[in-house]
Amino acid sequence: MKLIDPNHPAYRRLWVRIAIVAVCFGWAVVELVTGDPFWAVLASGAGAYSFYVLFWTFKPQPPAAEATAEPDTEEEPEEDTPEKPSKDSQAE
Repeated sequence: MKLIDPNHPAYRRLWVRIAIVAVCFGWAVVELVTGDPFWAVLASGAGAYSFYVLFWTFKPQPPAAEATAEPDTEEEPEEDTPEKPSKDSQAE
């Protein structure tokens, strides 16, 4: 199960990946200082996982070329529908 998709365009910039890892480890330090080791372990685990995914195994993919919409070459035949007379041309 992937919690972080490293191919997402948001993770292409280096500063974004650094910020994510730094915030996770920074929060672990805050939790240790305030005396809550359980949440410190969870935050450091999130930091370790994000470091592993965003730096250790990160293989940047080239940006995918957007598919351009091409018009259909086949033209639909026009239907011969009889025109309905307008209200003004109807006999009273």
